[in-house]
Parts: sequence; C-alpha cells; structure tokens
Amino acid sequence: MLEWIGSGILANDLERELMYSQAPSKIQKYSVNQHHIDTILAWIRSGEIAIPEIQRPFVWNATKIRDLMDSLYQGYPVGYLIAWRNPTIHLKDGKKAEGKKILIDGQQRVTALTAAMLGESIIDKDYRRVKIQISFNPSEERFEVFNPAIAKDVRWLPDISVVFDDSTPKSKLKNDFCRNNPDINEDYFYDKIDKLKSIKGKQIGLIELDPDLDIETVTEIFIRINSKGMVLSQADFTMSKMAANDTYGGAILRKCIDYFCHLAIAPEFYDQIKENDKEFADTEYFRKISWLKNENDDLYDPDYNDLLRVSLMTEFSRGKMGDLVSLLSGRNFEAKTYEEEVVERSFRTLKDGILKFINETNFKSFVMIIRSAGFISPSLIRSQNTLNFSYALYLALKNLNQNKAEIEGYVRRWFVLSILTGRYSSSPESNFDYDIKHAMEYGKKFGEYLADRERALLSDAYWDFELVQKLETPITSSPYFLLFLAAQIKANDKGFLSRDIQVLDLINIKGDVHHIFPKDFLKKSGLTKSQYNQVANLVCIQSEVNKQLGNKAPRKYFAQLKDQCSSGKLTYGGICDFESLSKNLEMNCIPEDVVDFDFDDYEEFLKQRRVLMAKKIRDYYFSL
Repeated sequence: MLEWIGSGILANDLERELMYSQAPSKIQKYSVNQHHIDTILAWIRSGEIAIPEIQRPFVWNATKIRDLMDSLYQGYPVGYLIAWRNPTIHLKDGKKAEGKKILIDGQQRVTALTAAMLGESIIDKDYRRVKIQISFNPSEERFEVFNPAIAKDVRWLPDISVVFDDSTPKSKLKNDFCRNNPDINEDYFYDKIDKLKSIKGKQIGLIELDPDLDIETVTEIFIRINSKGMVLSQADFTMSKMAANDTYGGAILRKCIDYFCHLAIAPEFYDQIKENDKEFADTEYFRKISWLKNENDDLYDPDYNDLLRVSLMTEFSRGKMGDLVSLLSGRNFEAKTYEEEVVERSFRTLKDGILKFINETNFKSFVMIIRSAGFISPSLIRSQNTLNFSYALYLALKNLNQNKAEIEGYVRRWFVLSILTGRYSSSPESNFDYDIKHAMEYGKKFGEYLADRERALLSDAYWDFELVQKLETPITSSPYFLLFLAAQIKANDKGFLSRDIQVLDLINIKGDVHHIFPKDFLKKSGLTKSQYNQVANLVCIQSEVNKQLGNKAPRKYFAQLKDQCSSGKLTYGGICDFESLSKNLEMNCIPEDVVDFDFDDYEEFLKQRRVLMAKKIRDYYFSL
C-alpha cells in the first residue's frame, strides 16, 4: 500500500523527487529512514538533533497539537522531517568532530510532540514560555486541549504527558481514573492507555541530507518535498547553523537577532523579554538592544534576513548568504576542507558585524542620513535591499575611519543611485557581492568608485530621455515618482497652491494626491484609468484645497486663481500674489502654460511636466 506524506507526494515518489534534484554525475547525497518517535525525541533531548526554531515563537495553535496526537493515535502518517548534518570539521588538535543534525523542516511537529508527550513548555507568539496540555478521553478515544471544563470532568485524563512518563505506574493511572469512573472496565482502560503509549513506537520518516551538499541543492530539495510548498531562505539556514552552535555563542547570538528585529517593530516587547527571559536579560546583547524600547521610528525595520545580509557585507565583504552558511560550517574555500578555526573566526566576525548593526549610534545615524535625503516615511521606500546595502556601505566606510561628512554624502548618493538604476531589484545577491567587494577595493577612495558608477550609469541620455520615460506610468508606488517626492521634501517645497504647508507635512499627515487635470473631468472626457492617473498628473495638495478645485479644467480654476491674485481675496489655498503662484508652480514642476490648458492640451502637459520632474530629480541627486 502506498503511503502519503504531507505534501501530497506519494512516499514512493519521494525517492524520485530527491533523485531528480541531484546532478546525474553525483552519487546519492541523502538518506531516508523511518525512526520511532521515542528515538527522535531522545535525539532531541541529547542534542544529536538540533531544533533551530526552539527559541522562536511556536506558530501552531493548540488545536493543531491535538490533531497531531489524534493522527498518531489513529495511525495516520504525519509527514517527513528533514535534517541537514553539519560537516565533520578538523579540530585544532588534529582530530575530527562529527557535526550535529540540524532539523530544517519539521520543527513545529517536533516541538508539538515535546509539548504534548514530554510536557515541555513552548515559546508563544509573544515570546512567553507557556505549557500546552493535551487531554485524553479513554471512553471516547478523543483528544482535546485542556480547558476549565475538562478540569472538572472526571472522564478526561487532563495531561497525556503523564501517560508517557515512565516514572508514572500504569496501575496508579488506572486506580485514579477508575475510582472516579466506576463504569469503566479496567481491561478496557489498560487497552486504551497502551494504545496511547504506543504512539512512542510509531514511526516518522527522517530525510537526512549529506553535509557536502551546497546550499542551492539543499534549498531545491526543501522546496520539492516541503509539505506546504514553503521556501526556506538561505538566511533561515544561517539561523539554523547559529542555533546549533553552543561552542562559539551561536545560539545566544541568534536570539539577539530575533529579539532586535521584534523590538524594532514592537518596542513594548522589551518588558516581556525582561520578565520572561531573565537569562538573556543579563547578557551584553540585551543591554545593547535596550535602546529600542523607546524607539518608534519605522523608517527601517529590518528582519533577520536584513540583519544577516548587512553583517555579511560589512565584516566579510561578501554578498552571498550561502557563503555565510559555509563559513559558519567551517568551510575553508581555498583548501576545500572544514576547519574549527574557520568556524571560530566566522562566529567572532559575525558577532562583530551584528554588534555594529544593532549599535544605537550607528543605526540612528544611518536612518538620519536616509531622512536627510528626503525619505522621511517608509511609504517612500520600496526597496529593502537598497536600504540594506546602504547601511552596509555606511558601516564598512566607518570601519575604514572615513571622514564622517564624506560617508554621509556617499551613502545618500549611493542610496538614490541604486533607486534610479534599480540596482538591487534583480539578482540582488550578485550585485551585493560585486558592489561591496569593489567598494572595499577602493577603500577610502570610494568617492572615485562612485564617480565611475555615475559616469557609467547616469549619462545625459539617462536624465534627458530614460528617466523621462520611466515617469510615464500610472503607478504611484513607482520608485521614480517617490524619488520626485523625496526631492520635493529635500528642497522644502510647498504643496500645490499652499503658501505655508510643505510636501513633507502632506506626506506625514496624509495630504491628498491631486490630479492637476481633475480625474472626474478626464473620465467624462473618455480617458481610461491608466491615462488620467499618470504620475505626471499628480501633485501633493491640502485636502480642503483639493475639494475646492472640484472637477474643473485647469484653464477654468487657474482663471479664478488669477482673480484671487489680483484681488487678494482667497478662494483656493493661501496664495494671493502672482510671484508666489509662479514659484509654487515651479517647485511643483508644473509648466506655467497650464493656466491656459484644456482637455486637448493634456498629453502635451504630461510631456512637459515629465521633463521638469526629471530635471528636478537630477538637480536633487547632485545636491546630495
């Protein structure tokens, strides 16, 4: 009979999937074996298998633990676990040490088993350590999550972990239960308890991947056989390697990363760490991230992937996460061996990078640099990769003792250059690797490298034609339109027809984005959404002014604005003189001819405004 696994792949097909993932010339690089659950749990307890997620939130709800126990009780399959063995490394004394198995898929199931069968506590979504009890009704052979109703119901065994505890005599369980349930036959009770305990002897499949497999192959295997079609990133593998290392502080370093990233989003989490993880609260890492408890800036909220990538670039001058996985495993790239010295050095170097990343002065200084370029809101930043490389560049240049003012200018320019060219929108790892290596080759002469890049990528043709074409879009999240808004913020520009309110204020307080040729006016004239929503037709404006303009053609509402400037009597906004009106149109890149434009002039208006917007972005870039 064929056996199904969680992914919907037949067990007989599993071998085929794994074989397909291997190059034909290579020998098989994995093993597939069935092991008793009791054996798996013993390996977990002894540390032979490391569960990298053990200190991270348990994402299953309690009912899924209940369902897992019921499936095992009924004899249903519960899928495969996937482990990747750390390479055998050469120790300093010449001996060899075999690496641990790291569980890279199945953490939630194994954690559920330890919670239900061993009575161990788990870390919930709020990082609190809690116990989840699974109860069992022998009469109905039914499992349920322990609750107050079950606590009062004598027909239930409140906690099945007692049944799996070998120190608990079966006769005591029987006596206690049958005393309260005289209608239960003792033999029947024993039969159900034996069936429950037999879960320990049920088998679960373990796919063990060879330590010599490269990270790309392991990722491919994971994708092919993962039960939910999830993608395990190379940052996940890195975190797994860290969690499995106690010798050089990998586990506590990984926890620091987790806590920093969570605190960056939820500062109130600080008190929970202090209360629920006193061991970590006594470490240097906790003291170094404690500043986040008072931090509410959300311009740059990195996750563990971002933090690792920046540290890799800053301290290793590498951009490919797979290299970090190999280095933490002890890979000597030249000798093609695995050595303890490499493991030790890599963890020490990674620690340095992480401590620099989480340093309050470094982090806040970098955010200040990005803000000073006009990016005062996360809504203006589409590329986390661009932020990551810019922070890595900032830290790397700081490592070289580069002049502080020069660093700020270089980081601002590189950040905007990367947005203008879409530098990290495709093949980011390769570009990370290329850019950080070249940046470090130039060292303190990084300015020369930046100038070379500008000459190569930002020619006159780019500014006069390519950028103008990129502004031909109806997508308001276009990085080029967002750059235009950043340029306005940097220049302290006023909102359209505003005397005092700046674009900065309108972005922060959610002012309206107004159609200069009103949307309703263009819709009634037969234009489509992609035509009337062109970003060259949009401008930041106060809500009340936007409503006053209504759906009139520019020619009509500008005629009223001329009267306003002549009479001084305010109708639209706060501008009441021609000089101020002219300056306002200029800072918003609106051609002055707009005062006479009607529907037939719309396309010409868009062309003229795109040219003006591109020029403003150019002037902005070279002012950074």
